Amino acid sequence: MGMTMSQKILAAHAGLPEVRPGQLIQAKLDLVLGNDITSPVAIREFYGAGFDKVFDKTKIAMVMDHFTPNKDIKAAEQCKECRDFARKFEIKHFYDVGPMGIEHALLPEVGLVAAGECVIGADSHTCTYGALGAFSTGVGSTDMAAGMVTGEAWFKVPEAIRINLKGKFRPMVGGKDLILHLIGMIGVDGALYQSLEYSGEGVSALTMDDRLCIANMSIEAGAKNGIFPVDAVTRAFLEGRVNRPFTAYEADPDAEYVRTIDIDLSAIEPTVAFPHLPENTRTIGEVGDVPIQQVVIGSCTNGWLSDMEIAAGILKGRKVHPNVRCIVIPGTQKIYLDSIERGYVQAFVEAGCAVSTPTCGPCLGGHMGILAAGERCVATTNRNFVGRMGHPESEVYLAGAGVAAASAIAGKISDPRAL
Repeated sequence: MGMTMSQKILAAHAGLPEVRPGQLIQAKLDLVLGNDITSPVAIREFYGAGFDKVFDKTKIAMVMDHFTPNKDIKAAEQCKECRDFARKFEIKHFYDVGPMGIEHALLPEVGLVAAGECVIGADSHTCTYGALGAFSTGVGSTDMAAGMVTGEAWFKVPEAIRINLKGKFRPMVGGKDLILHLIGMIGVDGALYQSLEYSGEGVSALTMDDRLCIANMSIEAGAKNGIFPVDAVTRAFLEGRVNRPFTAYEADPDAEYVRTIDIDLSAIEPTVAFPHLPENTRTIGEVGDVPIQQVVIGSCTNGWLSDMEIAAGILKGRKVHPNVRCIVIPGTQKIYLDSIERGYVQAFVEAGCAVSTPTCGPCLGGHMGILAAGERCVATTNRNFVGRMGHPESEVYLAGAGVAAASAIAGKISDPRAL
């Protein structure tokens, strides 16, 4: 009986010839990740258990991205805990205000994750790195603490769902639309503790930015992880970023899947997730008249340079609607710099947008874009739960960069293809 990609990676890191769904294993880790919210909890667990060393100071990453630059005293104290810990244990990959970026955009950019690696992070969207052919998943802060000490984590080997892709996207359709379409099909618990394994000839038509977005939001279908095959697109992305050997695993021809879902990329429409779940999806033609008060373009889902390009192309020479606040957040400082050099930031500012240093801020209702009661926001973020971006009586509509930018201009949810 064959194994899926995820099962092969887990078997290799557990030192086993094979693993089977449901099996409990102990696996070695290539990277342990935390941010300014989850790391302090892990640090307290670390000290509370009496630990005084980490397993490898080069295989731990801490990124101060949620409430930085610090929004209040509590946020400042949490970041100070992380800074003190990182200095004490000489954590190599510590990213603070300035060099930091949104964690799940930054780590792939700087080459901290490669194909075939096993990664845990105290953040649910750690599954982003499956775009690179890695097994990566979110864990709690206690597991992060244990990982920092032992360099290992326990897993229950997941079953897998095969997502068979064919065709290619039409203009103004991308990875965000595909993953929202999939979540709309199977629901927020449709892949509960299963691996979403993306395959088929359509994969080659997906950019790395598409794949990072799709893998990131696999958790919104309840998945343990999402993972893509390692192809020419993957290798081109890793080249020049990763200077260590890596292994590209492939699913066996006789790998077992609990189900296969066929999706034709050419049939996907721009898609919007209505409140208050990512599964509550409608195509842009089904949206109707929905006035909005805010737009957020950015996050670990859609803060990539391609998203900045799409948004700038729509906003350039136009003005944000007078009833709308439009906030643009490049995913990393490099993406910010590239956006400046390409004229995107000028287009945003001239259109009436606010452009921010990289931060998760508004995505989780932290800062830089909190909603008041009754307000609606179109966001390229990944969750739209009740109160996610502020007041429990506010609403968040999830969409790609094109829909978000077009909506900022129109003052209501709009089709970018109609401009």
